[in-house]
Amino acid sequence: MHPRDQTIFALSSGRPPTAIAVVRVSGPEAGRVLSVLAKKILLPRVATRALLRDAAGDAIDDAVTLWFPGPASATGEDVAEFHIHGGRAVLAALVAALSKFPHVRPAEAGEFTRRAFENGKLDLTEAEGLDDLIHADTDRQRRQALRQLKGLLGDRARDWRREIIEAAALIEAGIDFSDEGDVPGELIEPALERIRVLLLDIESVLAVEGRGERLRDGLVVAITGPPNVGKSTLMNQLARRDVAIVSPHAGTTRDVIEVHLDLGGYPVTVIDTAGIREAIDAVEQEGVRRARMRAADADLRLWLVDAKAEVDGADGEAGLRDWMEEGQDGFWVVRNKVDEIGVSAPAVSPSGWPCFAISAANGAGVPELMEALAQFASLHFAEESSLITRSRHRELLRQTADALGRAVDLPEQAELMAEDLRVAAHRLGQLLGRVDVEDILDVIFREFCIGK
Repeated sequence: MHPRDQTIFALSSGRPPTAIAVVRVSGPEAGRVLSVLAKKILLPRVATRALLRDAAGDAIDDAVTLWFPGPASATGEDVAEFHIHGGRAVLAALVAALSKFPHVRPAEAGEFTRRAFENGKLDLTEAEGLDDLIHADTDRQRRQALRQLKGLLGDRARDWRREIIEAAALIEAGIDFSDEGDVPGELIEPALERIRVLLLDIESVLAVEGRGERLRDGLVVAITGPPNVGKSTLMNQLARRDVAIVSPHAGTTRDVIEVHLDLGGYPVTVIDTAGIREAIDAVEQEGVRRARMRAADADLRLWLVDAKAEVDGADGEAGLRDWMEEGQDGFWVVRNKVDEIGVSAPAVSPSGWPCFAISAANGAGVPELMEALAQFASLHFAEESSLITRSRHRELLRQTADALGRAVDLPEQAELMAEDLRVAAHRLGQLLGRVDVEDILDVIFREFCIGK
């Protein structure tokens, strides 16, 4: 039997021990498995209490069971659910009992969702939205993923594809009736009008600068600067816990340390990097190299300087100018240890970048810095109406728009117009996962956890 025709099962709730664990079964044997273990016939979509017993008749657990005959189920197949007590021993006993049924096997990662996709319960954009919902860390990520799961992009793409197919039908009818004099023109003009409107619609979606993708991936902020200016202390202040080693000795931080924050509902990853200086040993040299590379890829860099050293005449922004000479941008200057000199920071640094004054040691000025970071994040990310959340979406929509643009430019060549419209419809089909996407399905669904 092909693996896709087998019945699968998996734990679909949290790792035990838990109060309740949910084990889901999907496939042609789900109904038989349920009736054998529960020793009764269950009504569809009705929660039923049952004493589960294995093949030897030994009791497994007093559980609640549910039966969802296909196709009216999450996967489109027959689905059974066992809501058991969430102890490890109870779960192990149920898994052992399920494994003894022929053609019943443990599910692979994402296999339930993939079956739902293959049975038409989800399109590919909705499946990706489900994956994003599972991995959402902040409320804004959750809302964006839920909109995608509910068909925010998929519904629009289906409408666009239908419009393209209808326009293509008019073009091809004009080709078929090319010997009827004025008939082709009467058919091509309405098709062209549809294509122009559709192209403007897709271009307006593409114009939203990739901010939906950025909300999914999160904002990256790098704390960088010379050694021993308090970068690790600031990192601990932002994280509200000790995640980095703090030492008075320069060069303590050798590798990149990351912490994930939720600032106003926006996902922000803050990285603490090795001090930028001429390193003494090979290990520190590697740390500085990684710091430069990681900070160069960040969306925002906090250049930390010692305010006391600046008063004494040291140039804390010399390293910052090195970054500027390398063509980098997106810096804020943060003057640390202002509690030792009793002065505040100017709004703008001598290098022209926004400037903040803090004391990482006692937390002074840190709340204001975090509020500024939250405001920066709100400008960095999309409005909640953004349709595109992955680079795959953007690339396929760009290819669709390019094909439509070529069609608009060829009003006198109906055959070429028709071919470009077929290409555009095909690209939207790939977006929805309905044509020629086998090569990317494994990549998408293996990112899911077991039981989804």
